[in-house]
Amino acid sequence: MKTLVFISRFIVAITFIFSGFVKLVDPLGSAYKFQEYFGADVLNMEFLIPYALPFSILLIVAEIMLGVMLLVGYLPKFTAWSLLAIILVFLFLTWYSAYFDKVTDCGCFGDAVKLTSWGTFYKNIVLVLLILLLVWQVKYITPLFSLNVGKWITFLSFFAFLYITYHVLVHLPIIDFRPYAVGENISEGMEYKGEEEPPIHDFYLESVEGEDLTEVILSEDKIMLVIAYNLSKSDLQGFTGIKKVTDDAIKEGYTVYGLSSSMDEEYQEIKNNFNLNFEMLFGDETMLKTIIRSNPGVLILNNGTVIGKWSWADCENIKL
Repeated sequence: MKTLVFISRFIVAITFIFSGFVKLVDPLGSAYKFQEYFGADVLNMEFLIPYALPFSILLIVAEIMLGVMLLVGYLPKFTAWSLLAIILVFLFLTWYSAYFDKVTDCGCFGDAVKLTSWGTFYKNIVLVLLILLLVWQVKYITPLFSLNVGKWITFLSFFAFLYITYHVLVHLPIIDFRPYAVGENISEGMEYKGEEEPPIHDFYLESVEGEDLTEVILSEDKIMLVIAYNLSKSDLQGFTGIKKVTDDAIKEGYTVYGLSSSMDEEYQEIKNNFNLNFEMLFGDETMLKTIIRSNPGVLILNNGTVIGKWSWADCENIKL
């Protein structure tokens, strides 16, 4: 029994740590996923949408911390019961998504690993069984270190995870698992290989007049895109730094566009307030959220390849 508990403990701990970490480096991605769950056509709890980000951070930190605590054997009874509670929540959400075909990707492993709705549900069934074993035989979850060492590992991990969360929210994800990561080619990401849907299937850029400029922009070698998925939710202070970097880019021969899902009237007001020297294109809001986790953010393309991407807070670090 001790061996079985140890194996179960290791599998559950590593799964929770991995799952928590790939979401920890991109908490906004998880927040967007919770917004989808809270929407009218899924759980119909739209009053929770404004709290999606803090809820996301709380759940991510809890998930990864419980994995760490289980691994080191700190507070085993509390850890085992907490794991059972959180996995039951995940089990319900994944069953609901799969049975009613509401959310095709639960985001359980962020953008790092994609599972089908039913695949995720069955994975959670296995975890429930393993955690039930841990709850039943919690006496065999022995600490790997002394109580004080286990406590310090837990506390230091907690503050380290909080710092990572703060860093990626101010800047950008420290690991980018999306098809728009630096070095990826958008045109290649849109290509079909067999019957499988390509990783990029909704990239579309349209001018104010309704002209499709997707292929034109992906074929040019010096393109800078200022992306603000929703101008009403943008950090307006970011446009001060963007004004400088876009002016410098234009001097260096770059073609610069703004890119948003908002109405042109909203952009014209911001353009006049900050004296911006570029026009806006339209794109789907979900697509723009996927491209960059900053509102606004900056993306540089060379023949469709992502050369660099920056949060508005890091505009001063852009080297042209």
